[in-house]
Amino acid sequence: MDIRTVLRDGEGGHRLSEEEAAALLKVRGRGIFPILSAADALREERAGPVVTYVRNQNIHLTNICKNLCGFCGFGRNEGDEGAFCDDTEMIKKKVALARSRNVTEICLLSGVHPRFTMETYEEIIGTVHQAAPGVHLHAFSPDEVMHAARQSGITTREVLERMRSAGLSSLQGTAAEILADPVRSVICPKKVSTAEWVGIIREAHLLRIPTTATIMYGTCETEENRARHLALLREIQEDTGGFTELVPLSYVYQNTRLYRNGIAGPGASGREDLLLTAVARLFLYNFRNIQVSWGKLGVKLGQLALLAGANDLAGTMFSDDVSNDAGAAGADYLDPAMMEIMVRDIGRPLRQRRTDYSLVEGKPG
Repeated sequence: MDIRTVLRDGEGGHRLSEEEAAALLKVRGRGIFPILSAADALREERAGPVVTYVRNQNIHLTNICKNLCGFCGFGRNEGDEGAFCDDTEMIKKKVALARSRNVTEICLLSGVHPRFTMETYEEIIGTVHQAAPGVHLHAFSPDEVMHAARQSGITTREVLERMRSAGLSSLQGTAAEILADPVRSVICPKKVSTAEWVGIIREAHLLRIPTTATIMYGTCETEENRARHLALLREIQEDTGGFTELVPLSYVYQNTRLYRNGIAGPGASGREDLLLTAVARLFLYNFRNIQVSWGKLGVKLGQLALLAGANDLAGTMFSDDVSNDAGAAGADYLDPAMMEIMVRDIGRPLRQRRTDYSLVEGKPG
């Protein structure tokens, strides 16, 4: 397959096939630069020059988890040393801290607690919604939706409807990892299947609950697996238009069982990180926004991803215990002042946004 021809056809409006996407993801050496350049040009056309970010706060509710995936260093069994589960008062304190930081979004992150029911999730959402009225609540994954449904004997659609009624603003597109069941059986065997993840995301979109889309790459999947994952996302977006952005998540390996047991190597290379961003931009014609996960890439490689098709620096976060526990350093907080330096250096403007990508007036802060 001639890569120059693929890129030239893409510039002419040709939609990449899965096979072409996989071939681009395999390119090595200086051949990567035309791909990155083509993606950056397409980013300019689709999203413009502005780099955005959201002022948000991650709140970790519990690290007790039924899944204990091999790529995760965060999850614990109930009773393990370091295991925790916040009560209502602690959640309120964390929400109050988030509000004091003038966030527009609160992102709830936690393990999938084996004893949580639909009522538990409703209580959590209600607590946060009451303590931070007007703040966008971005929370829970399709795996947590399925868990709530099974625990309470209801459908996943009912779970989504009740979460929305309780105050959920948008659903996280996490628990996707790689949407290929042979890979999932190795890296996250207790999570929802590919078909279940896709089905719940489609249900959310049909209920007008927007979601993110994620891909967690760099464990033991192939380039073909990555391309198939992107193809599933593109198909869903064609039908529903419910994804707000793609969030590429590079596998952080240092403190994970997959790495310690020799099942996965030391994560994706910098070449792979940049190509995943670039190929996603070229392949996902129906996505406007592609994020940089700076907590996983670091500031310098994250800046280069902005020259490879990305247009968004995600959020301030203030806390990312999941990445930290897996072995990432400096994943907690990125000051908008540092974002400004990163973005100015590549000749682009920085703007603060809301979760729906509408812009906040005034100077970034």
